[in-house]
Amino acid sequence: MSDRLQQAIATLETIILGKPVQLRLAVACLLARGHLLIEDVPGVGKTTLAHALAQVFGLAWQRVQFTSDLLPADIIGVSVFDRSTQQFHFRKGPLFTQLILADEVNRASPKAQSALLEAMEERQVSTDVTTYRLPDPFFVVATQNPHEQAGTYALPESQLDRFLMRIRLGYPDATHERELLREGERRELLPQLAPVLDAEHVLALQAAVRSIHVSDALLDYLQSLIAHTRAHADIRIGLSPRAGQGLLRAAQAWTAICGRHAVLPDDVQAVFGAVAGHRLERRNSLDAADGLRLAGRVVEAVPIPA
Repeated sequence: MSDRLQQAIATLETIILGKPVQLRLAVACLLARGHLLIEDVPGVGKTTLAHALAQVFGLAWQRVQFTSDLLPADIIGVSVFDRSTQQFHFRKGPLFTQLILADEVNRASPKAQSALLEAMEERQVSTDVTTYRLPDPFFVVATQNPHEQAGTYALPESQLDRFLMRIRLGYPDATHERELLREGERRELLPQLAPVLDAEHVLALQAAVRSIHVSDALLDYLQSLIAHTRAHADIRIGLSPRAGQGLLRAAQAWTAICGRHAVLPDDVQAVFGAVAGHRLERRNSLDAADGLRLAGRVVEAVPIPA
């Protein structure tokens, strides 16, 4: 299974060039049963990454373009009256898939954004008096543009907290940008990709991640990091218990990607910025990048257990 996972990551690296850490974080997010937020400027490969993840991991997927006029029913689905039976039938929306790409999620109204909340947390959708289970695995990949761009609505804290990780791809380095210029659009390669895994393998990997050993000393370290975020003078709100659980799952997933059987402090540090960066907010600051800087300072301040 580990060999297949490494093959999947290697295949992703042929599509998204020069971003090995971001790719592994995205895969760790999937294996930890979390949801991923990719925030960056247009044109750096956010949508291509989501498509590649679905293709390589053999997941059914749908893309929803979030716009200012999007309604919750456009995402969840709608009840339609059938005159022949004199009954309403629920017509499922694009949310009923294994990987849903919520493209430019912060261009939709808060009402449309909130349609994802129950789905992301409970993996189900309630409409009228009926609850519908979503497929398993269920993985939300949302992209958003920087808040300072025109026509964006900032995601509220309750929505951000549903995302296990937030990553940024950034611009490619000169070598990989030259390769992009010579070879053209990477998304043109996507139809040629053969799935390396399938949904059953993904579920097996997710179960294996949960069984990775976590020592008491590692839990002490993780709790120290969480406590430091709550006591830090510059941080308005520290990490919640749910964020702490997500941090542990993400570290276990990173350990699995590295092919080990027990979580190390290095694994926690590797995922800490992606897990904590969008949850930490500096007092009296509107700079979204502050969270990632604060996460780095927390890691520096908390000693690794001997």
